[in-house]
Amino acid sequence: MSVGLDARRFIREKRDGGRHRPEEITAFVRSFVAGDLPDYQASAWLMAAFLRGLDEEETDALTRALLHSGRVFDWSTLGTPSADKHSTGGVGDKVSLVLAPLVAACGVLVPMVSGRGLGHTGGTLDKLESIPGLRTTLAAEAMRSQLESIGVVMVGQGPEITPGDGRLYALRDVTSTVEFEPFIVSSIVSKKVAEGARAIAYDVKCGNGAFMKTRADASHLAHRLVTTTRALGPAAAALVTDMSQPLGRAAGNALEVRESVELLRGKGPADVRALTLELAAIMLRLAGVEATHEAALARATRALDDGAAWERFLAMVRAQGGDPASVERADGLPRAPVVVKVPASAAGVVRAVDTFTLGSLVVAIGGGRRSQEDAIDPRVGIVFERRIGDLVARGEPLAEMHLAAPDEAAVVNASACFEIGGATAPPSLVLERVD
Repeated sequence: MSVGLDARRFIREKRDGGRHRPEEITAFVRSFVAGDLPDYQASAWLMAAFLRGLDEEETDALTRALLHSGRVFDWSTLGTPSADKHSTGGVGDKVSLVLAPLVAACGVLVPMVSGRGLGHTGGTLDKLESIPGLRTTLAAEAMRSQLESIGVVMVGQGPEITPGDGRLYALRDVTSTVEFEPFIVSSIVSKKVAEGARAIAYDVKCGNGAFMKTRADASHLAHRLVTTTRALGPAAAALVTDMSQPLGRAAGNALEVRESVELLRGKGPADVRALTLELAAIMLRLAGVEATHEAALARATRALDDGAAWERFLAMVRAQGGDPASVERADGLPRAPVVVKVPASAAGVVRAVDTFTLGSLVVAIGGGRRSQEDAIDPRVGIVFERRIGDLVARGEPLAEMHLAAPDEAAVVNASACFEIGGATAPPSLVLERVD
């Protein structure tokens, strides 16, 4: 066991409500990563911390220890400011696919390290991999070369980045200690800082389709993400955004890539466009290429509308081994063989949407995974035709199911996710700014 850590005393201290010194937390993480601390003792500490809590200083110390458990990238020698974004996940959230090349087209490096879908939310890597041939695993030198040449790379978390977080997360998953704010903060921030971005925008989702169900919980998490990131050096800001209904029209991997292409080519849903531009403006301002939010927003809007972001996306696809023709052609991406309309059971206004269940339904039809080993069918998903506040007649389509095979139960379940009633106002997209 690493020198300086008495594991039993360390566990007992937190079990009894005590506070850890930063050097104790560092010794704990080092021992765990080195394999000197057994899983059963690490699990005992996770539960003790979950029940007794970690204060801000302890959370900062855990974040720093996880950050330095692996390689910390530094792109400053490339001579260009860098920025990234992290979303806490939602149904239909394909913002990263447009945002990363858009910000790169505005002169900021985007070294985006993303994850896979697990549970009811989709993952950026799974969406990217629906593009034939595209690789999401690159060596460090290949990442550097691509950043230098086109300014953007979108890859998965390799073993070099925060291995301590990877091992601890696996234990959190099996010990029911995932939903704990200090662990969430330390996990997210350590990975984002390790990837080398010097400005980070956070999109914290709130609502029935998000992990944070209440506005208060989402706001608190957003503030903790920002303050913890700033304590480690990078600039940071956050938005709290609505996830009481799906973002955009499509949920499902190839469907979301297709919708992202529409946005990059001047079309696509207004809500995804608005949120993408807001986050781009934050990243550009934090990176220092524009002094005000208004100037940054104008710059991002020009790059999206004049095709610069689209050209950067094509360059990224090509650089990572993908087939550019697959996204340039309307029929280039995988398509489901069965497409079925989801009819409204009554006439009226869409008052509410069970977004969590819709996301879970995408998983159930093959568009996501219940465990890391599950295979994903990139073709399947749901295209939404009505949103909260929209009028619908009985029998008119609420959505469109894209299925690998006929599935009447899935259609019935999707219809039940829409509450039809009297008039209601659409929810606001951005609920709060933390800056």
